[in-house]
Amino acid sequence: MPLVLHSYWRATAPYRVRIGLNLKGLAYDYAPVHLVKGGQHSDEYRALNAQELVPSLVTEDGHTLTQSLAILEWLEEVHPVPPLLPADAYDRAVVRAMAGIVACDIHPLNNLRIQQQLTSLGVDDAGREAWSQRWINDGFRALEPMVARHGAGFAFGATPTLADCCLIPQVYSAHRYGVAMDPYPAIAAVAARAAEHPAFAAAHPDRQPDATPA
Repeated sequence: MPLVLHSYWRATAPYRVRIGLNLKGLAYDYAPVHLVKGGQHSDEYRALNAQELVPSLVTEDGHTLTQSLAILEWLEEVHPVPPLLPADAYDRAVVRAMAGIVACDIHPLNNLRIQQQLTSLGVDDAGREAWSQRWINDGFRALEPMVARHGAGFAFGATPTLADCCLIPQVYSAHRYGVAMDPYPAIAAVAARAAEHPAFAAAHPDRQPDATPA
């Protein structure tokens, strides 16, 4: 039974998992969930993921995993080569902190259900864009010196880590919301390096089977 990733092409949480799967060299089947059309709220998908969110990863033995960071940690434990976390405990904490800034502090404030709630409260397009820019900039201001200090091609060191799995999708989201990257040269350099890496390139939203024109 193959791995099955339930994903939506431009959602950043499953984008993280696609990168992780590609870095580990793992093949998987892609099961699209159309978030804009409400596919995540179907009875069938709710039975798979009670949060009605993506991603969900169904493992080879039929277990269903949810939450992108938990899935990436599972991948690291079950498929440890190549590693997504450094050997040193302090270094692992730094990488997890970088990932947490994105996955816990930036993304939850900007995802689709938050955008939909803002719309229901009467916030217009410009207001929603300003909202998203605010939280991305807050996170990137914290991440930039960390990447500048610890990066050596990627966010931490010379090879991709869990931090890059989270950072690169957030850079994609930053471009969507019109965030200027000039104040973040270290982050921008990592994004440029990742764009040349086949695992990141294959995970890009535009290359997914459910991708639609902007």
